[in-house]
Amino acid sequence: MSGSRLFEKMARDPRHFQILILSSLIVLQSAGSDFGPEVPVILLSLGGCLFFQTLFSKIFRVRFDFRSPLISGMSLSILLKASSLWFFALGALIVVGSKFLIRFRGKHLFNPTNLAIVVLTLLFPSVVWISPGQWGQGVWLAFFLCCAALLVLYQIPRRDMGPMFFLMWMGALFGRALWLGDPLSIPLHQMQNGALLIFCFFMISDPKTIPNRFAGRVVFGLLVALIAYVIQFGFYRTDGLMIALAAGCLFTPLIDFLLPGTAYQWGDRIQKHNKHKEAKLCIHPTS
Repeated sequence: MSGSRLFEKMARDPRHFQILILSSLIVLQSAGSDFGPEVPVILLSLGGCLFFQTLFSKIFRVRFDFRSPLISGMSLSILLKASSLWFFALGALIVVGSKFLIRFRGKHLFNPTNLAIVVLTLLFPSVVWISPGQWGQGVWLAFFLCCAALLVLYQIPRRDMGPMFFLMWMGALFGRALWLGDPLSIPLHQMQNGALLIFCFFMISDPKTIPNRFAGRVVFGLLVALIAYVIQFGFYRTDGLMIALAAGCLFTPLIDFLLPGTAYQWGDRIQKHNKHKEAKLCIHPTS
């Protein structure tokens, strides 16, 4: 397969580039900081997600797809910290199980990785926590540029959600600093957070769990930002964004009901569906 055809095949689905970016991030973290995931954590997170995806695919008789569990497993290994390795296997079970078992009108309700992290940190607060988001300026900048390039070079449907929430949260942090009279270096430091980038570009931007309509996504983003602000600065929890997204997803069905839109399908499935329709409409001449 030529390079152009391979790129064209990859470009049908944004998950291919997400896998490339996250795997590169793991390498950068391991080489450039002390907060990178250890090899057993990576193997358990990735292997667990792929194993449970295979198991649930057979149980529910659906086609196995490695891309989503691979992205979830990498995100889990980057963000989650625990005192015991079995928490990563449990996290993988929650990640995949939630996609199959917690659904509403054909789409899973929660972002799988987000739900797993929230459940584990709330149930086991003394032994499970979220990875520090400060990766070093070089790694953070490289990851940010990769995420920005993904949005610019690949025309991802609903790509507005991640940057829109990033700006909303930036406005909240800088607004709070101005209100309190704090130096602007404080919110600037808070924005240079690796966990925030993963949250914006790989969690809250998940097209399968966010509202279908643009107006609904604006409402959803404001709701998550408000909940996160109250949790982080009212209850002084550093995992406010994660909890806020899980809570906000509970309102997605209501937002979709009030502001209906077209449900999202991954790129390669849309292309196959369109080809199938074209084949049906095609009239072959008879000899």
